[in-house]
Amino acid sequence: MDNKRKGPIGIELVRRGLINEIDINRALEYQKDNPDKKIIEIINVLKLCDQYALIEALGDILDEKSIILTQNDININVLEYISIDIAKQNKAIPFDITGNKIKVCFADTLNRKTVDTVRLILLNKGLIMERYITFEKNINDILESLQGTATESINSNADTTGLVDTIIKTGIKKRASDIHIEPLENELRVRYRIDGELVNAAKIQKEKQAQMIGRLKAISNMFQEKQESQDGRIILYPDYNIRVSSQKNIYGEKFVLRLLKKNLSIRGLVDLGFPEDEKLVKASFNKRNSITIIAAPTGEGKTTTLYSIIDYLNRPQINITTIEDPVEIRIPGLNQIEINEKLRFSDSLRTVLRQDPDIILLGEIRDKETAEIALQAGQTGHYVLSTIHTIDSVEVITRLRKMGISNYDISSTVGTTVSQRLVRKLCKKCAKQREFTQEEKDIISKIGKKYNINFELDGKYTYDAIGCKECNNSGYYERIGIFEVLSIEDNIKELIVNGSSSIEIRDEALKGSYKPLIIDGINKVIQGVTNLKELDRKLVIY
Repeated sequence: MDNKRKGPIGIELVRRGLINEIDINRALEYQKDNPDKKIIEIINVLKLCDQYALIEALGDILDEKSIILTQNDININVLEYISIDIAKQNKAIPFDITGNKIKVCFADTLNRKTVDTVRLILLNKGLIMERYITFEKNINDILESLQGTATESINSNADTTGLVDTIIKTGIKKRASDIHIEPLENELRVRYRIDGELVNAAKIQKEKQAQMIGRLKAISNMFQEKQESQDGRIILYPDYNIRVSSQKNIYGEKFVLRLLKKNLSIRGLVDLGFPEDEKLVKASFNKRNSITIIAAPTGEGKTTTLYSIIDYLNRPQINITTIEDPVEIRIPGLNQIEINEKLRFSDSLRTVLRQDPDIILLGEIRDKETAEIALQAGQTGHYVLSTIHTIDSVEVITRLRKMGISNYDISSTVGTTVSQRLVRKLCKKCAKQREFTQEEKDIISKIGKKYNINFELDGKYTYDAIGCKECNNSGYYERIGIFEVLSIEDNIKELIVNGSSSIEIRDEALKGSYKPLIIDGINKVIQGVTNLKELDRKLVIY
């Protein structure tokens, strides 16, 4: 570093006429009681000089770029680039990025160790660091705002009963879908899954592990002495039904708590993110003598979509029966059946068919037997709704084929397949609006050209996810679905019967109304619901 500094900073500031000797003496007296504070910080705290002139002079003296860093200057999600611990240890805040260059603000650029630590972390991410200097107070203020994570309400020193209660209540408050309590070598780690992402919540002393496990087993109605895998349920919290699973690992027993809110209101299809097209909704979910299958990997909201479809179709003159594992939402007017170890999907489905149903919701098609009965139900006048694990709506056909279902049964009974993913919505409190970069425009244009769609970007803006206490510093708050719908029309039926590959079926579908997931995702980016970075995280588009 080419350092212009010739002597103590205080003397240099006097020489430049920014402060006088009396000010320096005041600052030195203050430093006697606060020996950990640097003279430049004291001059700023005591307001002995205009802060903008002061930081500009400091940058000039140290031959560094300078800035009065505030929350408004941060155009990225800081914690995606360095952890909160690294930021605190090195008094460093990444705040903007262009291409592969990232701007980082330090409280002390003379400390080569801290500068090199951050530089190497970012270099490993393929980023070149451009450093800035600011006041330590500004760094600390931003670090404090970054502390609005799930850890803020958990006191690991509380008694065991209170600690477990606090972990669960904090998870509920933070909108967690799952709580992971994991024994590690030297500690017990607590993490929350919020909007699909795991967030570190607390570290509990290792010596509390046995008491924590005992308490969790007690309130979950599990066997205390048994260390093999167990399933339990917590009913201590009036508004929640909490499913508990334990699994032994090399350091103890891990617990996962699934938080299921009772009497949860069902969201409409449009609220879930389904295209606001009544014609498409009716064509997709109002069929007789057929089956509609929702396809997606685990944790992508398939069951929630099923509930919304049932709510859309539910009328007093229709008999609707559901077979679920478990029943997550109780819906007035429905006959809901919960399967267990002794009662399988296929067994329940056989019985339900004798109960004169109009619509059957089958939680999941897991095997050939269940698939065959579900398709038979569709062929005999019923409308069946179910889910399956595949990557997209076209691959549903391949999955059924691999289960041993004939091409004829698939083509004659499957009416619609829907694929979906959940992407995180931008936090309305902290998202920062900006114009699309040329690179982003090129990406969107390339995707549009591939599927013969012209995305209109004129006058449209995108948003960066920044992070605040409201969204646990993730920059995102809640999730929304992106969808693709494959209607099994005559041309598709013919291809299925002839044994055509999924590639041939997809190519034919693209000639009609079918549009892949990415198209709905891009539309939601242009609408400002999410951004390309989140879409790429979910679908890998660039």
